[in-house]
Amino acid sequence: MQLKLCFLTLLYALRVNSDQLRSVSDDELLQLIKEKEKLVVVFNKPNCKECEKLERVVDDLQAHFEKQFNALTVKVVNSHLARLYSPTKEPALVFFRHGVPLLYNGEADEGEMYGYLEKNQSPSVKELTDKIFEHLTQAATGATTGDWFVMFYGASCVECQRLHAVWEGVGATLHGRVNVARMDSNLAGALTAKRFKVTKLPTFLFFRLGKVYRYDLPKYDIKSFVTFAQDWYKNVKGEAVPLLSSPFDDVVDWSVDMIKFSIKLGVEILAKYPWIWQIGVTGFGLVALTAIIALMKARKSKPTKNVKKDKKKK
Repeated sequence: MQLKLCFLTLLYALRVNSDQLRSVSDDELLQLIKEKEKLVVVFNKPNCKECEKLERVVDDLQAHFEKQFNALTVKVVNSHLARLYSPTKEPALVFFRHGVPLLYNGEADEGEMYGYLEKNQSPSVKELTDKIFEHLTQAATGATTGDWFVMFYGASCVECQRLHAVWEGVGATLHGRVNVARMDSNLAGALTAKRFKVTKLPTFLFFRLGKVYRYDLPKYDIKSFVTFAQDWYKNVKGEAVPLLSSPFDDVVDWSVDMIKFSIKLGVEILAKYPWIWQIGVTGFGLVALTAIIALMKARKSKPTKNVKKDKKKK
């Protein structure tokens, strides 16, 4: 009897160990993100009760994730990548769909977690460009496509990259109520960024019924963004959505920008190489002196008028 009990205990221990989440390194994680269509990742750290709780729930669900989503489930401890996907770091659950991260923002509950991931197996955030912005959002022509919450980002903006998973979480939470999108303000969305005077990155603009509301709160978490889009925007003064510029306006703006750029470049060059200013002044003086001398010579060589002949003799 005791031998049988020991045998059953051993089998149970083996089963538990075989079901435990696979632990990977940061390098392995990056490779899995590239290779797997769907990947569930738990970011943990040692001596963390909340981390242990989250891991137990995900551990119980990993078989369902694999069967229903065809998703591999792993964990990474003390990862340097945690800050890239979760502002609060560990513990965090991130669902990658074709490399696009989604940060889970709910409780460590099996039903809630499974339902959230099941409904968001595809990215929620739309990518907008200058060409399709007005057509899709209708920001200045009636907003019949609904409200839009847009993040303006840049490839060189580190904070923008860190908010990728968070912004996907905003899109997943507001799905069906608010359209959540993003635009590259340096490339495909440069004209739209200029239209709405986007001067810093990231910038968040909420469009509703012909007006735009700027998100200037210091908190960049899913809950704060969602609260703003649902109700808090009413505390911000809305601005009328500017009309689309005409081709002539674009040419004028381009000309002004070029003049400003030329002046700025000239000032920088003169500050760095002051001797260029001296050469420029000297050159201008020589040109002016040459022009004056040429005018004087031309004046001297100008033929005089014929003197009137004396009156005919009587």
